[in-house]
Amino acid sequence: MIDIKLIRENPDLVKKAATDKRLAVDIDQILAVDARKRQLETEFNDLRHQQREAGEKIAKAPKDEKAELSKAMGQIKNRLKAIDAEREGIEAELQQLMLLVPQVPDPDAPVGPDEACNVEIRRVGTTKAKAGFGFEFKDHLELGTNLGMIDVERGVKLAGSRNYVLRSDGARLHEAVLRLAWDLMVERGFTPLTVPPLVNDRLMYGTGFFPLHQEEVYRCERDDQSLVGTAEVPVTGYHADEIIDEVELPKLYFARTTCFRREAGAAGKDTRGLYRIHYFDKLEQVVVCKADAGESARWHEQILNNSEDLLRALDLPYRVIDICTGEMGQGKVRMYDIETWMPSREAYGETHSASRFHDFQARRLNLRYRSAATGKPQYCHTLNNTVVASPRILIPLLEINQNADGSVTIPPKLRPYMNGLERIAV
Repeated sequence: MIDIKLIRENPDLVKKAATDKRLAVDIDQILAVDARKRQLETEFNDLRHQQREAGEKIAKAPKDEKAELSKAMGQIKNRLKAIDAEREGIEAELQQLMLLVPQVPDPDAPVGPDEACNVEIRRVGTTKAKAGFGFEFKDHLELGTNLGMIDVERGVKLAGSRNYVLRSDGARLHEAVLRLAWDLMVERGFTPLTVPPLVNDRLMYGTGFFPLHQEEVYRCERDDQSLVGTAEVPVTGYHADEIIDEVELPKLYFARTTCFRREAGAAGKDTRGLYRIHYFDKLEQVVVCKADAGESARWHEQILNNSEDLLRALDLPYRVIDICTGEMGQGKVRMYDIETWMPSREAYGETHSASRFHDFQARRLNLRYRSAATGKPQYCHTLNNTVVASPRILIPLLEINQNADGSVTIPPKLRPYMNGLERIAV
């Protein structure tokens, strides 16, 4: 949620943000509702002042005048009740409208409607096409099935399409990647959290997943709760409704959760293998810092670097993409994706998403800090990025490290997490 003052003072800027982000929101209606709300507040305050004055007059008035003054007092009370009732409805309407308003993107973010307008920033590592392996290439699903690592058939039996079972060395490799990422984040000074994967609706609205993305979420309607699609939700909401002392910032956290996504609207898309699935495990890093655009930008680069360092440790080729306004989503000021090379797709595939929000999430969550300079509460800035998500990361790990005999070489950085195992073979 953005500051209503920005809409009042620069509505054209917010209208442009909505256009650039391809979001339908009526800024003029918001201004009209806000104007009515402020009009009611002014009238309410004036009447309360009149009510106090009338009370003083009644106390001092002669007995024969009290009845008339009391009648006037009653009219004021009735009007105050009517204003209260209207104001409650107006405030609820304004709140619902404000939930649809986008954050204004960074002026340096690429402007455009779709992924064709994304801008590649850099490529790291050397890619290899399927034909470049010098032997019959196998995709991750064929490799994993032959090696007894991946069982899609039984996963579908258990839970329907887009499900899977990792077994034996597949489960071990999955855990190894996540543990390597865990250790990297601890070394970087981030505090690990274990958080609920099932959260209250307040958190889904607070982090910006509701109301626009409800169809993508597994809902537990009976309890007004949702299964999270990322640890960003509970970790960012960890300090909701708190005022943090500025000296305690930045807060650097990471958490591992199982993540659940309905993949609504993805029928027939990426149905083979482990790319687009209903559940996975992910380590997410979250930063809560003071309201300073420069500091936010610096932390954005740092959390991006953390993820790049992990990919470099795994010796996986990747590229970094600056996401355009039409693709970045409602709450983001700037967004970078990391895409890792996947030979079976003969393309880079998204594996990480790094976002900064400024105060968009903090306003919704009432997440504030007390300024050391002024002593007054201010809304924090929030950022997040994937450290690693598995099993999607197993796609390039298996495919890039396959051998002619159908075995897979384990990257050296992962071997300590697999009891020194160097190769997975039949």
